Amino acid sequence: MSDKIVLIDGNSIINRAFYGVPDLTNSEGIHTNAIYGFINIMLKILEEEQAGYLTVAFDMKHPTFRHIKYPEYKGTRKGMPDELREQIPLLKEVLHAMGIRTVEKAGYEADDILGTIATRCSEQGMKVSLVSGDRDLLQLASDTILIRIPKTKRGGTEIENYNTAEVVEKYQVTPAQIIDLKGLMGDASDNIPGVPGIGEKTAAKILSAFETVENAYAHIDEVMPNKARESLREHYDLAVLSKDLATIKVDCELEYTLEEAKMPSLFTPEAFALFKRFEFKSLYNKFEGDVSRNDKLEEKFIEVTSKEEAEKIFQSILALKEARDLKELVTDGISTDRVGLMFACLEGTIVGVAVTYSEDTCYYLSANEVVSVEYILEQVNTIIEENIMLSAVSLKEMLPYIQATSTSKIYDMGLASYVMNPLKDTYHYDDIARDYLEITVPSREELFGKTKEKEVFENQKEVYKNFICYHSYIAYLALEKLSTQLYEANSLELFVDIEMPLIYTLYDMECRGIRVNKEALKEYGDQLEVRIKELEKKIYEHAGEEFNINSPKQLGIILFEKLHMPFAKKTKTGYSTSADVLEKLRSEDPVIDEILEYRQLTKLKSTYADGLATYIAEDNRIHGKFNQTITATGRISSTEPNLQNIPIRMELGRQIRKVFIPEDGYVFLDADYSQIELRVLAHMSDDERLIEAYKQEQDIHKITASQVFHTPLNEVTNAQRSNAKAVNFGIVYGISSFSLGQDLNITKKEADVYIKKYFETYPRVKEFLDNLVEEGKKNGYVTSLFNRRRPIPELSSSNFMQRSFGERVAMNSPIQGTAADIIKIAMIRTNQKLKDLKLKSRLLLQIHDELLIETHKDEIEQVANILKDEMQGAATLHVPLEVEVKQGNNWYEAK
Repeated sequence: MSDKIVLIDGNSIINRAFYGVPDLTNSEGIHTNAIYGFINIMLKILEEEQAGYLTVAFDMKHPTFRHIKYPEYKGTRKGMPDELREQIPLLKEVLHAMGIRTVEKAGYEADDILGTIATRCSEQGMKVSLVSGDRDLLQLASDTILIRIPKTKRGGTEIENYNTAEVVEKYQVTPAQIIDLKGLMGDASDNIPGVPGIGEKTAAKILSAFETVENAYAHIDEVMPNKARESLREHYDLAVLSKDLATIKVDCELEYTLEEAKMPSLFTPEAFALFKRFEFKSLYNKFEGDVSRNDKLEEKFIEVTSKEEAEKIFQSILALKEARDLKELVTDGISTDRVGLMFACLEGTIVGVAVTYSEDTCYYLSANEVVSVEYILEQVNTIIEENIMLSAVSLKEMLPYIQATSTSKIYDMGLASYVMNPLKDTYHYDDIARDYLEITVPSREELFGKTKEKEVFENQKEVYKNFICYHSYIAYLALEKLSTQLYEANSLELFVDIEMPLIYTLYDMECRGIRVNKEALKEYGDQLEVRIKELEKKIYEHAGEEFNINSPKQLGIILFEKLHMPFAKKTKTGYSTSADVLEKLRSEDPVIDEILEYRQLTKLKSTYADGLATYIAEDNRIHGKFNQTITATGRISSTEPNLQNIPIRMELGRQIRKVFIPEDGYVFLDADYSQIELRVLAHMSDDERLIEAYKQEQDIHKITASQVFHTPLNEVTNAQRSNAKAVNFGIVYGISSFSLGQDLNITKKEADVYIKKYFETYPRVKEFLDNLVEEGKKNGYVTSLFNRRRPIPELSSSNFMQRSFGERVAMNSPIQGTAADIIKIAMIRTNQKLKDLKLKSRLLLQIHDELLIETHKDEIEQVANILKDEMQGAATLHVPLEVEVKQGNNWYEAK
């Protein structure tokens, strides 16, 4: 073992990490950036040092000898931000889990503890590396004690190293003279006053001549320059006090032995569990492959290859009780017969199944000549028919293989964990195990590394078996825990009645896809290409040269150096040419409009004209993915491709919808909610005037304009209505007067008046929004009308911008979440009604507040009525839900 010890100033380094690493929060809303930064700095140091011993020292919340002696100086430090304060005990928890010795003692600061340990170790002939951001510690530097000071540069960490020679070179004084240097020049960051008017260079010159503060004062008439001499003469007491404050104690009484500080293994299972909790994914690879593995759990994973054993297992499952409604079960205690299910599937073919029906064993049935795929599916489908309760982690992925419907008693635990906390990035089996079962299990990445799933299946049978069994076993265990938590959060109905049936609706939509006219798509791309070339030519003519328009750096040089445009905003990589900068420049030169249009069209071409073509399947349809667990508000998202992001603001963008066409003999019916979020606001705020306006089917924007601008209704101008519309929708999103001013191109003061008048017009709206913010602060979350929770950790932030963002989220999430729930209910009911009536028409897309139905020409009137009935009846509000249905031979016409 190396005879070197690394000593770390815990408070100093976590403080540096906090300000050096952008804000991070885990899915629990816990701030983690300081912990993450500290661990990275520590690991970098340890990798370089290869030391045999390690200790981290912390200040204690207790008066130190300096506080007692000089309360006016050590008691005036700036308060620690709450986000940093909450991370210190968590860091200590991480360090202890890593086996690292920490030291703190009442009456001593961390640098005194470090000074004492460093001195002891040095006297024993050991090499010491002391890591701190506090330059007071430079007084300890010697040939055996290296002071290492981390600095953040260009987003990374660089470390300055100081032995005796480096201190002398940098500060022109010896390490022992550092306290004298601080005595003269002070240190604002550490509340050391120093002598007024004496800076670092002057202090170094004085010490070069006189060595100490005391000696300089003894020869005060010889001190130069004159200003420094007189200041030292007048403030000698401050110099002595400052020197005392800067002096590190090296003889603290500590119960500390080197044996306790031996370098631990660091990457322990306990540490891994905390890294998982804090979601330090980039650090997972520091752990050995089996650290995260729960070996006792894997002992329960049994592979079955014989038909006889497989039949016994399925017979045992079929003997379980028929499932009751999950909502009823929770109220009686969820402990019930159930089965955790997971298929092993490669390239669309099932290769096995894992089933769990007790905590004792998870069975993996590998498909083979004896236990065939057909046999496995037959047995699983029988279990579903018999109404045995099943739980899974990714149910939608299983639907191609099983005969399940929205009434089947199968529950997706990934979806359940999303309903519990919609802020997470992933809802995999290992996330569920950690977050709800307090079990740490290896993720897919940890089991497979970079090896492809097929290769693992073929060459690492045991690893693959464990992977599938983890899904099944965790799904089995999680059903009871998650259902109970959903019930306690009042969100079980949301999960059972909305989110679970929606899986089947989305699966239907994915299978159906939407037809694309390939020729029309190519023509659209060619049309864009022609216009892009025209714009390129015009832009080059204005610029007087050709350049890469897509390069912000080159574009910035053209605009701000060659064309000398205003509002130049320099960044590290050049001038900013962001959309907001270009918007300010529109009136300066017609080239700006051309550049903005060029950007829009090139994006349209790459994303849609060219991008969509890659997704067209052999049936000439695009089968996109619809995701339930992406957005924090409950909105559905669309990927591969994102059909919800089809541009609608510019005509050329809208025309992309022309390439989407129905099958022969069909038309598109497009049904769109009218102002659903404003209607939800009216209902949830219970504002009488807003409710009445909607009941009278009046133009809400015109009504608002009339009230806000004190104008008779029949005299409201288009401009006033447009401004009122911006206020109406802005209020829903908690818009600030600054943002509204930018949107309407008016001053902040004018926008402030608009908002104030709006709230005077609809007073209950203001009260409702204020209450939402208070609810968010009190509970840590807000809820939709259907009890969808949205955690808002930002509301407890000490950062004003973060808190302001949190307040906007608090105001908007219940409204947007309720609107999302309503459209989901409408989708489920519409899809089911079409199937129940055995109609040929089918639901294809959901885009925000809009449903698109591929409607058979014989069913147009019937489907239009179904759409209206189901969408308007999806929720009962104080105001009517209005739906507009349009028909077309392509999506553009229908919209």
